[in-house]
Amino acid sequence: MSKLDRVRDEIDDLFPHSAMVRNRSIAVLLPCYNEEAAIGTVIDGFKRALPGARIYVYDNNSTDGTYEAAVAAGAIVRREMLQGKGNVVRRMLADIDADIYILADGDATYDPSAAGALIEALVTRNLDMMVGTRNGGDGAFPRGHRFGNHLFNRILAHMFGDGFTDILSGYRVLSRRFAKSFPVTSSGFEIEAELSVHALDLKIATGEMPLPYATRPEGSQSKLRTYRDGTRILLTLIKLYKETRPLRFFSAIGAMLLLICLGLGAPLIVTYLETGLVPRFPTAILAAAIAQLGFLSFAIGLVLEAIAQGRREAKRMRYLDLDAVANKS
Repeated sequence: MSKLDRVRDEIDDLFPHSAMVRNRSIAVLLPCYNEEAAIGTVIDGFKRALPGARIYVYDNNSTDGTYEAAVAAGAIVRREMLQGKGNVVRRMLADIDADIYILADGDATYDPSAAGALIEALVTRNLDMMVGTRNGGDGAFPRGHRFGNHLFNRILAHMFGDGFTDILSGYRVLSRRFAKSFPVTSSGFEIEAELSVHALDLKIATGEMPLPYATRPEGSQSKLRTYRDGTRILLTLIKLYKETRPLRFFSAIGAMLLLICLGLGAPLIVTYLETGLVPRFPTAILAAAIAQLGFLSFAIGLVLEAIAQGRREAKRMRYLDLDAVANKS
């Protein structure tokens, strides 16, 4: 055994996951807004967990000392002026090249030491996204937020199919081909839901791992506005459903319009069959117009379904154009 091999074995003993990542570049992505109290701890944690990884902090117009604290902790720090987590993630995935991306929050609620286990699962199972599902008490994960998360999980499963139990988790490990085939359109906290929909739409191999979820350190405040951001997440899911499943979306609208038409027109048809007369012409005209709108909605759905299939195939071809993470030697 050569000296180099012995050194590698010693490193593997100290860091059990190093063999998995030895020939793979890793980027830790930390979007931040006013996280001066926590960001240094987060950076130190990822340095210990992944000694060879590059750690990027993108400061999103913080008004405290987040930028300076991240620089002092040894991260690569950049700025993103467009406000919102989705805007920051879009910039990160566009700017940074790596074989494996670790996306986490800068608030010290996620466990950096779990990054190695997530990467190991991604590589050994040849997946493209691993999600760290949150397990925490009411202090870290309030019951209201837990209920909302469960509700959105059910909505997503109904719209796009089963696949995730925590679609809003901010702790994810992505392969290069996932990151570079993901056309980010979200601007805020709905980015996690969009990541999940992208995986389900392209039938990308993903996995989950339950991880502890901690309370924020003193001085760190949540940026999540429960009702406003919850509404945005719901509207994002509806928008993504319209864009990825347009035939189902517009068929549902068409069916609803035809039911309204039937409700308005049925009495007129009965009267006509009994008397041979149509006594309420305005209602008859309205029912006919609504029926036309219903059939038009079906037609729109058919056209947009063909367009959506073309977009899906383009994203799939971009996805297939990149090597799987397990094939990196």
